[in-house]
Amino acid sequence: MTKRAGDERIADFNEVNEGISEQNAVLEALRCMDCVRPQCTKGCPVNIDISAFIRAIAEEDFKGAAAIIKKDNMLPAICGRVCPQENQCEGLCVLGKKEKPVRIGALERFVADREREAGMTLPEIMSPTGKRVAVVGSGPAGITAAAELARYGHSVTVFESLHEAGGVLTYGIPEFRLPKEIVKAEIEQILDMGVELKLNHIAGRTVSVEELLEFDAVFLGTGAGLPSFMGIEGENLSGVYSANEFLTRVNLMHANAFPEYDTPVMKGSRVAVVGGGNVAMDSARVSRRMGAEVYLIYRRREEDLPAREEEVHNAIEEGVEFICCANPVKILGGPAVTGIECVRMEMCDLDESGRPCPVPMKGDEAVFTLDVDVVIEAIGQSPNPLLVSLIEGLERGRRGNVIVDEHGLTSVDRIYAGGDIATGAATVIEAMGTARKAAVSINEMLMKK
Repeated sequence: MTKRAGDERIADFNEVNEGISEQNAVLEALRCMDCVRPQCTKGCPVNIDISAFIRAIAEEDFKGAAAIIKKDNMLPAICGRVCPQENQCEGLCVLGKKEKPVRIGALERFVADREREAGMTLPEIMSPTGKRVAVVGSGPAGITAAAELARYGHSVTVFESLHEAGGVLTYGIPEFRLPKEIVKAEIEQILDMGVELKLNHIAGRTVSVEELLEFDAVFLGTGAGLPSFMGIEGENLSGVYSANEFLTRVNLMHANAFPEYDTPVMKGSRVAVVGGGNVAMDSARVSRRMGAEVYLIYRRREEDLPAREEEVHNAIEEGVEFICCANPVKILGGPAVTGIECVRMEMCDLDESGRPCPVPMKGDEAVFTLDVDVVIEAIGQSPNPLLVSLIEGLERGRRGNVIVDEHGLTSVDRIYAGGDIATGAATVIEAMGTARKAAVSINEMLMKK
């Protein structure tokens, strides 16, 4: 799968990866060993029949391949772009033991793009059951739950607080990684299945908890949108953003094009991004496209970065400077940011994640300062407590997540949850997997009643 050159792509927000050609898709599909006991499917959180759809591509039955995928995943063009296949399906590919694994993600993307260009086909929908389900949130978990419940014939209403659907797919992931026309197209097909979408509806406010409980079942898929901060001096200065706010302003509100759009964002000339995950990479790469010199500060080694290797390479190609084994201790300035003070870190014993535990080095030589005018903190996020605090009897974990059983059922009868609100911050496909399990359980509960 080819991609645009780094110096070319930082001049715009167009997609970086250019996809795979039909000829190469067929050739790649022919590499598949069609295992009797395919391990790749075990690595897929939504259990796509990977061998079957790859076999269909090898036979040049692209429409059939799309139908196979959509039996288990109604968002294949999205997943083909943002799923960490290297840690899931491709990570378990038998071919990967001796050579490169089959590029399952690229093939999924190829099939989904091909179908979208030719015209999407809706999956089979069962007869109406007369049961009503409320889905709160239109991110990966909410949309997946809505699609699966609609397949079963239930009447589904999705309540979304923002003015556009998609959740993190819309406000969190930049256009150059996930074009918004892809998100809109795949959500539109779910609405074509009969799902009702109500935008600008804040659950617990615009629509009350009592109104939600009038439905036969409720699925909570509100994600993890509450940003974490370092708690250091200077975080209240002008020019300090959480990654959530920064990315939402650009991705959803088009602040990079201000004043053509109403929402502004501070366009720094020198930006410090704190963190090492995919959100940090997105923040750094967006800042580069807005003309800034960008430092990415991470407290561990480069090989410990939790972001996808592909995204790390893309950031390096685009001119992001990595400052590893360092941690901010103070943001300088007043009233606006003028710099960030950091301390060098040394790696000690391994922690629970298997990575070395960073400890601040001692001595004046361990402290250094970077001249920056914007600081973006991308060090994690947790579920927003607003809605869950309004539902009486809903049990929450230490980090604010809703506690669910193996079926996605919460401590309150008829209320289910999935995605980041239940698991904490995770990947798009993991959120979809938990939502799909919950949808199966909701259907079983409704049909028993």
